[in-house]
Amino acid sequence: MNWYEKLNQYFPIEEMKSKDHIEALLDEKGDIYHKDEGKKHVLMYAELDDFIFIDYLFVSKDARGEGLGSKLIDKLKKKNKPIILEVEPVNYEDTDTAKRLKFYQRQGFKHANTIGYERRSLATNEVNKLEILYWAPNDESEETIFQAMQKTYKLIHTFKDKELYGESYQPVHEVLSMDEENKHNIFDELS
Repeated sequence: MNWYEKLNQYFPIEEMKSKDHIEALLDEKGDIYHKDEGKKHVLMYAELDDFIFIDYLFVSKDARGEGLGSKLIDKLKKKNKPIILEVEPVNYEDTDTAKRLKFYQRQGFKHANTIGYERRSLATNEVNKLEILYWAPNDESEETIFQAMQKTYKLIHTFKDKELYGESYQPVHEVLSMDEENKHNIFDELS
């Protein structure tokens, strides 16, 4: 099974970029977009001057519990930049969502509880809500994380979207929002 098939089997369709999209990022944005692949893992991430965005992290079921995910995250942490990623909210019918959140919580990630993220999927046409998690080595603010997510959305998520999918994703201001009043912490749901 190739790297894309592994990702495609693990991540929901509404979160998956097409193979052409990822390959275009690797080819044309190879200075910032990277693939770290091994027999038991696939890590796709963007590294910019001031932050890292994890696009996909897959560890095969037979390798879970071996510390491979932690080693991959630790390798990124050594760069001493904020690390940002998107996760699905806890779904009690899918136990993997809670396991994923607990994993990132153990890695020291925080929930950006003032950042809202809702994007219409070009694959399903449904609105998909995701949560933003981040690791901040220098106590970066959620405002800084919000700005990094806006940059990620424009540089990575919507890269060549019209050309690759036949239509464009929504503009960033419709997808990402910041609301100090609407704080909730998804890690509280795990207790």
